[in-house]
Amino acid sequence: MTDNDLFQRAIALFDAANAQDPNSDEGQPKELLYAKRMSEMLQRFAPDASEAVQLAVRAQHIQRWKVPRNSYSMDRTGYLQWRTGLYKSQAETAGELMKQAGYQGEQGEAMIERVKTAVGKKGLKVNPETQTLEDVADLVFIEHYMLTFAGAKPDYSEEKWIEIVRKTWKKMSDAAHEFALSGKLKLPEPLVPLITKAISG
Repeated sequence: MTDNDLFQRAIALFDAANAQDPNSDEGQPKELLYAKRMSEMLQRFAPDASEAVQLAVRAQHIQRWKVPRNSYSMDRTGYLQWRTGLYKSQAETAGELMKQAGYQGEQGEAMIERVKTAVGKKGLKVNPETQTLEDVADLVFIEHYMLTFAGAKPDYSEEKWIEIVRKTWKKMSDAAHEFALSGKLKLPEPLVPLITKAISG
């Protein structure tokens, strides 16, 4: 089996797992659509990304619905525990599916560990593969989800929104900042003044 066969089998398994999502978005299983958007953004932002990054990006939210937010206490501590649990669950699921796809032996195990490290958000800012995944996730959030998120939080003040945008911006690399401001990213039109204010402040 070629490396490309392995890669395609893993992607197919990731997609099959996300196709089980009971939640829908634009007529598709929600996390399957999200995974496709992640891969599409990676192609635009970092078309020469490594195999590990391509796999990690596709598995970023794999079966996310299986670890619901309300399975932890609904406070700040619970949120942090949920997020940590989510990263661990998603990394383990991605690794198991890669094994099923045929990643094995020393080389295969090394690839699995690289993907799990990125999906588990380990080494942010120091591991380039984890940082690329974070950049892509933030770019996808800004282009596809920030406006919907804003609509769901009508009680948030402008200060709160500036804080959210700045936190997202802080997690991104200089390359992602440049991409976001280059005209290559479709910024949510109604939020452009707010985004501009947040990142120039």
